[in-house]
Amino acid sequence: MIPAVSVRLALAIGAASLMTACASGPPDNISLIPAETAAQTSKVGLFTQDVKWEHKKPGCEGECPTVKLDSIVFPGIARLTELVDHALAVMTGVGSSGAPPYATVEEYEAYFWKTAAPRDSTLLAAKTRYRNKYLTVVELNTWQYYTGAAHGISATQFLNWDNDSGKVLGLTHVLEDGKQDAFQAALKEVHAQWLASNPDAMRDPAAYDRLWPFQASSNFAFTDGGLLVKYDSYQIAPYSSGQPELLIPYERLRGILRPEFIPT
Repeated sequence: MIPAVSVRLALAIGAASLMTACASGPPDNISLIPAETAAQTSKVGLFTQDVKWEHKKPGCEGECPTVKLDSIVFPGIARLTELVDHALAVMTGVGSSGAPPYATVEEYEAYFWKTAAPRDSTLLAAKTRYRNKYLTVVELNTWQYYTGAAHGISATQFLNWDNDSGKVLGLTHVLEDGKQDAFQAALKEVHAQWLASNPDAMRDPAAYDRLWPFQASSNFAFTDGGLLVKYDSYQIAPYSSGQPELLIPYERLRGILRPEFIPT
């Protein structure tokens, strides 16, 4: 089951993609994933600037709710900057089924001050996880603590941005036609390998599989080594495991990914 927050974010990403649907696609005679290391590819790509602040509820004394932002903006690319801001805002609606009554971080903060308990806290974070001349991958993370809870609740999402066309690339854009099931099968294989080296799963594989079964996912990120899939806490593992990451090597994705996304 895909969490409600991911569904809302997918709708936002879909809207951004529709705005640029007429843009020309990537050339099919080159690879958009250079055969280089992350340290090399991160030297090129879109320019970013950090945006960091921490606010407490205005007028509050003593123990007060707080909001912290550790994000980035893309000077000259307003659409991507606005999308990151919007995505972080809607990712705060963990566990709710309807659309949140805010669309930006500024609007979320105003809403939060009206509803937060004294020890409530929110962290909104964004960073570039991977960059090259053609693609920019932004990793979005939110963490929320509600007064009286045993621990905070986290959520994560990737945005894969095509620098030339100015749109977000979803699985339907990067996979060959009809290869959704093949992609999920490759992800399941990597998940099985992850379980084989997971101490908790190794102690009682049957019990672990019953409590934390494999889940399909569309939350992927391009890297130099393959497609990285990241899960929220509690999706495929207990809270103590954090946010598991599974890497599907490009070699395993030949015939599944479109040729322009396979390193040459």
